[in-house]
Amino acid sequence: MIEVVKTHTGKIYVDREKRLEFLTVGDYGKENNIKANFLGLTKEINGVANTEVDLTKKWVATISTQHGCPMRCRFCDCPKYGFHGNVSIEDLQYQLETILQNENVKHTDRFNVHFARMGEPTFNRAVLGFSEDYLRQTVRKYIDAKTIHPVVSTMLPKSNGELKYYIKNWCEIKNIVYNGEAGLQFSINSTDEEQRNWQFNNMSLSLKEISKLAESLPAPLGRKYTLNFAVTKETILDAKTLTNMFDKDKFIVKITPIHQTKSALDNQFDVSTSYADYDVYRDFEQPLLDYGWDVIVFVPSIEEDSDRITCGNALIATTSN
Repeated sequence: MIEVVKTHTGKIYVDREKRLEFLTVGDYGKENNIKANFLGLTKEINGVANTEVDLTKKWVATISTQHGCPMRCRFCDCPKYGFHGNVSIEDLQYQLETILQNENVKHTDRFNVHFARMGEPTFNRAVLGFSEDYLRQTVRKYIDAKTIHPVVSTMLPKSNGELKYYIKNWCEIKNIVYNGEAGLQFSINSTDEEQRNWQFNNMSLSLKEISKLAESLPAPLGRKYTLNFAVTKETILDAKTLTNMFDKDKFIVKITPIHQTKSALDNQFDVSTSYADYDVYRDFEQPLLDYGWDVIVFVPSIEEDSDRITCGNALIATTSN
């Protein structure tokens, strides 16, 4: 039996029998929780008020690519659940259809599908086949969406011998199949190798290896690829180091706080504050702007953190297997 947990901006679905967790959320509007000078969004965000969301403007589905996760990131709750294998194309379809069937929405301007709830997507080739052959048809069976935008977010696992192949395949899907309307996000979090290794439990590629992989990627059509930094006040993000390692013509930088997961608290990340004061973000953003980077600063509301809808959370992981 599937459990539905209502949140301030949507719903979390938990299917313990299928070992799946996925969610649907609306958006406050980019002008309310994003600062991105290159998009004309120049207002500093000092806290985000919880307001009613409109799924007809933007609708986000976040689905699991694995039953649990084999990565052991110290800021994420998913490892608590263990790893029980990859989801199938049928599982991906089930998650997406459940989300689409349970809302009274027939049209949206933008429908985002994030492969980012439980699991490391680059371990699962089903994500590639599903995105290429089934995702758009499934969405269009239920709603009229002006834009359909899938996103792969990866921790860049060093144990994945097919990582380079997978990411290049996804770039082809982004550039050719979706005509640029798809996303690729690398979780970087720090430009200091020691800090990165601790956060990712020594399971992610080194920055040098990621930089070499990034060089081999084709130029992105549409939106650039993303270097994601989930930060606390202690994060080391050196703009010069990043500039020397990555191409600003291919990548943008996204900054967001590390969320208040149980693991983050247990591992003593500084997440006691919701970082409503923009001073923390400015310290990271301004040096990047000085080096000519396109930067997105995403600020969640307190309600989004408390609802556990943000990255690194998994309700299913806090109960017995």
